[in-house]
Amino acid sequence: MRQLLSSLSYFSIFFAPFLLPIAVWILAGDRFVREHAKRALLSHLFPVAAGILLLIMAFSAGSFGAVIGYVILFAIIYFGTFVYNIIQGIQVLRD
Repeated sequence: MRQLLSSLSYFSIFFAPFLLPIAVWILAGDRFVREHAKRALLSHLFPVAAGILLLIMAFSAGSFGAVIGYVILFAIIYFGTFVYNIIQGIQVLRD
């Protein structure tokens, strides 16, 4: 059961990126589940923080090419985080 809750925290990137990891982190009594829920929440928040920073940089950019570069960088960060969550969810299920 603890592997299922932990992996659901990572897989929640598909359906409830912030809500499920926060709920599991607060409500779970098991240290293993809480740790994975916290890690999943941080990995779900990372693209948001990067997006805000890149949005600020895009607005202050002097050229259209820089804006396109920031958009591509955000897409790479988001895709990487998405893949990371899937891999972590599978690894936790296998343990």
